[in-house]
Amino acid sequence: MECVSADTLVRPDTTTDETTENDTPKFFHYVKKNKIAESAVMGTHVVALCGEVFPVTKSAKPGSPVCPDCKKIYEMMKKD
Repeated sequence: MECVSADTLVRPDTTTDETTENDTPKFFHYVKKNKIAESAVMGTHVVALCGEVFPVTKSAKPGSPVCPDCKKIYEMMKKD
């Protein structure tokens, strides 16, 4: 993944209202990388590219489902 700015974007987490019945996240969202650790340690909320607001509680694994809105926004940012 190519860096588009100093605020590297990654897909770390999902909201609690998007989990499936077995607690597996439905989607993972793109957020600013520098906010992930702060959220995980302090419990603060992050804002995803799609506007979803949530605390970081889980890390995405390769191949995890990505929020389609975040992915679309991220792809547009990469083109600029």
